[in-house]
Amino acid sequence: MKLKSHLIFTLYTIYGILLKGISGQYPLVQNVTVTEGGIANLTCRVEFNDNTSLQWSNPAQQTLFFGDKKALRDNRIELVRATSSELTISISDVTLSDEGMYTCSLFTMPVRTAKAYLTVLGVPEKPEIDGLTKPAMEGDHITLTCITQGSKPAADLRWFRNEKEVKGAKEVNASGKTFTVRSSLQLQVDRNDDGVAYTCRVDHVALTQAPQQATEVLEVHYAPRVEITHSLEVPQEGQYLKLECVSKGNPSPDPVMWTKDGSELPDLDRMIVEGRELTFTSLNKTDNGTYRCEASNHLGTSSAQYVLYVYDAPTTLPPPTTPPLHPITPDPTALLGSHASDPTVTGNRDPNALGQHGTDHALIGGVVAVVVFVTLCLIIVLGRYLARHKGTYLTNEAKGADDAPDADTAIINAEGNHAHAEEKKEYFI
Repeated sequence: MKLKSHLIFTLYTIYGILLKGISGQYPLVQNVTVTEGGIANLTCRVEFNDNTSLQWSNPAQQTLFFGDKKALRDNRIELVRATSSELTISISDVTLSDEGMYTCSLFTMPVRTAKAYLTVLGVPEKPEIDGLTKPAMEGDHITLTCITQGSKPAADLRWFRNEKEVKGAKEVNASGKTFTVRSSLQLQVDRNDDGVAYTCRVDHVALTQAPQQATEVLEVHYAPRVEITHSLEVPQEGQYLKLECVSKGNPSPDPVMWTKDGSELPDLDRMIVEGRELTFTSLNKTDNGTYRCEASNHLGTSSAQYVLYVYDAPTTLPPPTTPPLHPITPDPTALLGSHASDPTVTGNRDPNALGQHGTDHALIGGVVAVVVFVTLCLIIVLGRYLARHKGTYLTNEAKGADDAPDADTAIINAEGNHAHAEEKKEYFI
């Protein structure tokens, strides 16, 4: 039993050695990719070799090297290493025509071969941008075209407006083993395109370090636009004020022109014009008016207006006094007359002050009304009293005047008659 097992193990061992020897006699190669103009290294190896020669052949089946012996007269092809288990050669300054299937042969019986494909990448040329007119006018329709040639496989073209990518229309045409790639970008330019950089960039597998690109900067001419900026929100007498005429146009609309109320600016020392700026060193109410700034270039004219109204300089009001401890009756005539007769009081009165002192004025008005009402009541009561006293005197005098020779006798008679009159009282039920 042990002899049978040992025999089986020995047979498996011999079979494995034979298989390994057979597999080791096959050449091993790898595909190679190289950029046009570069160097391609082709390597062929065997694991077990009994001094059998290795050979490299090109796609046209021309022998390049047989062992360490060069067979093809091509100065670009050189031997790198030649041993019983390896044959490595190099091809410098590779061209697109070098691309194809290369064969490594091991001259056993039978001959065993392995094939490696050499891929040559065509490097795209630096792109060029066409179709740009300088300068372009605002509103023009233009088409930018970017072209690159010599790429293999076909390159990819990308457009950028400054740093932001924009979409273009791509077109690919084959020319031999390489490709010509074209990309178009259609634009309707406006003032926002002035000074903008449009870049066409080539992306390709052969460009390992940096992409090829071309850049064009647009120059757009447009009519000016004008606005006026000012340094004060509420201009007041005596303050410093600067007006600036901000104009944007291409070509630049210089110089600008300032006018006041449709006429030239008055010749004043405190009104200074320097370039785009109009400066008032000390505002005055005579400066009130409409100021106009105008700018123009060969494409048009634009203007802006600023209405200046100079307010009174702020005044400092005296602090309020402490009210007296006892009430004081105000003179209504003085109160009404002082405000009604002086128009400057009403005209210069601060609206905010009216709101703050409205309660005090209402209180004073109420006190004045009460005083007037009490005074009228006293006058009416006193008048009624005096009228009644005078009537009594006249009645008594009349009662004794019929028989009396004088006024004193008449009064005495009236008193006597009054006494008799009380005795003659009649009562009615």
